[in-house]
Amino acid sequence: MNSTTVLLTRITQTPGQCGGRPCIRGMRIRVTDILEMLAENVSVAEILEDFPDLGLEDIQACLLFAARRTDFPRLTA
Repeated sequence: MNSTTVLLTRITQTPGQCGGRPCIRGMRIRVTDILEMLAENVSVAEILEDFPDLGLEDIQACLLFAARRTDFPRLTA
């Protein structure tokens, strides 16, 4: 298993938990929560301080998950 695959295993989706939205390692911390904080210029250090159960790899997994979700093929004429 390569490092990218390992990171993505940190993202879980469980029916009935957080409306089935992607979360980090089965916790009730949604990927979107982390991404929104990063977009609002909350530093990684602050996020890790506010969520002591998270690790740097969890934040990296959120970013990778989002990148994979936005990688759409482009059609050209």
